[in-house]
Amino acid sequence: GFIGIEALRVTRKKHPHTPFIILSGTISEQLAIESLKAGATDYVLKLWPEGIIPGSANKWGIMKARGGRNLYGHSIGILVLDTVFPRIPGDIGHAGTFPFPVLYHKVRNAFPSRVVREGDPALLEGFVAGARALEANGVLAITTSCGFLAMFQRQLAEAVRVPVFTSALQLVPLVSRMLGPARAVGILTVESHALGPRHLAGAGITEDINVVIAGLERGHAFTPVLLDNETELDVDAARRENVEAAKEMVERHPEVGAIVLECTNMPPYASAIRDATGLPVFDITTLIRMVHAAVTPPVY
Repeated sequence: GFIGIEALRVTRKKHPHTPFIILSGTISEQLAIESLKAGATDYVLKLWPEGIIPGSANKWGIMKARGGRNLYGHSIGILVLDTVFPRIPGDIGHAGTFPFPVLYHKVRNAFPSRVVREGDPALLEGFVAGARALEANGVLAITTSCGFLAMFQRQLAEAVRVPVFTSALQLVPLVSRMLGPARAVGILTVESHALGPRHLAGAGITEDINVVIAGLERGHAFTPVLLDNETELDVDAARRENVEAAKEMVERHPEVGAIVLECTNMPPYASAIRDATGLPVFDITTLIRMVHAAVTPPVY
């Protein structure tokens, strides 16, 4: 048949200055070298979507496809609590938050109060089963919809073969290393008195890491809606409470050099917090985007 390098030679004879890029799904290193020597501008290796066998029937070049699962096209799996409260854009539970597909798995009876206020160990079984279900559906990494699930980090990571990152709190050691030794990482959480040593330890936050913890439990628009699983959220009031809690933390602790939002429902307010404090703000969406880039790295 008429292969790429032959087309290259014909093109070079008629149009010696026209850029010529070879796109192939099977090009070998030797053929790539020969193509460049023959005058190709560059060569690109096709990365076929998972489950696709190269062909030429449509825009993906799909002639045949391989099945075996119910769903395709997602790389990040999210274990979500059993909730009915609103999830606005920016919230981990709003799929439009991400510029790539995600796959959700609801863990039944994992109500917010059981996770945050009770820290119920009986919930672990449901989260392990959910993680395994997501893995079986082909996700490449798994996270959760509550930062307090750092308490299950080790067990969930052991239960599956794909990477698991349960909480934005896992960003704290990284952010701490970005700051000078006299600086602290501010942690904004849904309920500060419920966030304890097992959550911090699960996230890898050791005693030598300087942290300041502030919660929103005194407010009326944010924490009660989430932990009591209410169906209405005053977004503007919730934003004000997040911003005021962050500002108060920074004013009381000027050593805070960056903020990590523990709660996965706080990212909608990250920009407002950044504007009000002037500090970098990290959250679960920061971590999800980073891991997504690791499991599906761009091709340059």
